Amino acid sequence: MKKPRPSLCALGALGAGLWATASTALAQEAAAASQPNTLITLSAGDTAWMLTSTLLVVLMIVPGLALFYGGLARSKNMLSVLMQVFVIFALIAVLWALYGYSLAFSGEGRFLGDFSRAFLLGIAPDTLGALMPTVPEYVFVAFQSTFAAIAVALIVGSFAERMKFAAVLVFAVLWFTFGYLPMAHMVWGGGLLAQHGALDFAGGTVVHINAGIAGLVGAYLVGPRIGYGKEAMTPHSLTLTMVGASLLWVGWFGFNAGSAGAANGVAGLAFINTLLATGAATLSWLAGEALHKGRGKASMLGAVSGAVAGLVAVTPAAGFVGPMGAIVIGLIAGPVCLWGVGGLKKLLGADDAFDVFGVHGVGGIVGALLTGVFAAPALGGTGGITPDSFAMGAQVWVQAQSVLLTMVWSALVSFISYKLADKLVGLRVLSDDERQGLDVTTHGETAYHR
Repeated sequence: MKKPRPSLCALGALGAGLWATASTALAQEAAAASQPNTLITLSAGDTAWMLTSTLLVVLMIVPGLALFYGGLARSKNMLSVLMQVFVIFALIAVLWALYGYSLAFSGEGRFLGDFSRAFLLGIAPDTLGALMPTVPEYVFVAFQSTFAAIAVALIVGSFAERMKFAAVLVFAVLWFTFGYLPMAHMVWGGGLLAQHGALDFAGGTVVHINAGIAGLVGAYLVGPRIGYGKEAMTPHSLTLTMVGASLLWVGWFGFNAGSAGAANGVAGLAFINTLLATGAATLSWLAGEALHKGRGKASMLGAVSGAVAGLVAVTPAAGFVGPMGAIVIGLIAGPVCLWGVGGLKKLLGADDAFDVFGVHGVGGIVGALLTGVFAAPALGGTGGITPDSFAMGAQVWVQAQSVLLTMVWSALVSFISYKLADKLVGLRVLSDDERQGLDVTTHGETAYHR
């Protein structure tokens, strides 16, 4: 019998080895494929969307909110309103980076975070966020800073045309620190309300109810404008107010859809809900206005007020309810907020100059409560955080508790903050300065030259 040739033996051994190696590699790949991919990496698409959303929310504040409020003011106070909104935005952006972000989104406290992220320590360009894991944490920091800034800036509309500029800034620092940051942590930072299952997609409680109550308290403590209830205090430029409202509507897509934290289906849901609820509230406000006044006339002021009411009401619900639920929320918010700036305002007897409580406070309450209803899967909602165990009655009760806690917290912090500002610099300008207008007496400038 002949012995195999050495070359054939070597080829046989090599083939067997390659077969074994290939089999092992295929087995490893199959095993790896059967395991979930737990590695989270940066998403360029998500990052691009969040950068865009952040810019859109900036647009809401400057120039959107500034022009909206500025047009509602009398011409002699136009610049003072623009100045207050603009400087508050700058101030809160800096405070957010120094300590605000850390207290809102770090730590495990029930009411407030800790200082582990103070001065943005521990964050680098390649650090991914904990709540938005496919986006750089710096982007998340910037996005959330705009929410804090607009919450504080909204309050300006309640005490406009009579509060000292220095007092506005002192109050802004105090309320941001002790009013906004604890609410943001309780709802979004893993605190008390988050633990209880409260649903607030983009800031119904944290931003709008919080700011609305602060504005109402301010209207009481600062007092009414000279001539309030006796003189006509009509908006000096509904054109600018309409421009501002339009910028608010556009920017609100970043506010709500950006709160999804990614370019995904939830962002799309929040986007269309923001569109539909706002349109529905505009129409229902105008209908209620025409019926209430009995003249059958629709006003520009009513249209933009209804739009803002719809934007506010859909904010907590944007990513939790279906499109038809969003329309119903808008239809309800319009007439309820119309009552808020009319009958309820007269009942409360406060000079809430630009109806911050009537629109943002009342609209936020309506939206927060109805989120518990229309988040139900049976009504086209997503079922919230726990869709398998969602119960409408239980969720509405949780929502009501979150509303009540927000109202009490904001009222208490606001009262103390206004009182401290009064002790430090005084709240109100002199009567002669108020009559002449804050543009000239406070800032030495005028919005218009004749």
